[in-house]
Amino acid sequence: MSTDHRLRYIDFALSYGLQHAVAIEASQIFFDSRTYLKCMFGCAGSCPGTLCHSQPGRIKPWEYEPMLRRYAWGILLHANDNRSVQKAALALEGKAFHDGCYFAFSLSDCDLCDDCARWKGKPCVHETAVRPSMHSAGIDVFKTVRALGLPIEVLPNEQAVQNCYALVLIE
Repeated sequence: MSTDHRLRYIDFALSYGLQHAVAIEASQIFFDSRTYLKCMFGCAGSCPGTLCHSQPGRIKPWEYEPMLRRYAWGILLHANDNRSVQKAALALEGKAFHDGCYFAFSLSDCDLCDDCARWKGKPCVHETAVRPSMHSAGIDVFKTVRALGLPIEVLPNEQAVQNCYALVLIE
């Protein structure tokens, strides 16, 4: 895909008020199956009930890598809140799909609802918009983001400003 096409996708993503939207080659994505340990034992509950990839029968991080390595490139999105970055990622995924990149796929933490129905054992009201997070897909988000020179740190406390990321993979 041409550089102009990538720039149009970056501009499209930035129109959602993000801090950054950066083209990334698939080879620049770092995978590490240890992300699974954080899901199994260190998770603060960010994945709604039945979405948790540490549950039996779910795709494991090491199963994602061969599939995700089939992509050539993508756009890494950065904002200070999950909802903004997820909405931009879903919109960009849809745009790329409609442009003919029919395998376009986004990875982002789910934050579409203020009150998640799945936490209450009910069906998701946004079922078609739910995507796995980058870390649940085995991506070392810290290493990937830092290699691109973007900000990311372990939060010192709950009041600290978050750096939230999503990735839209395109053929």
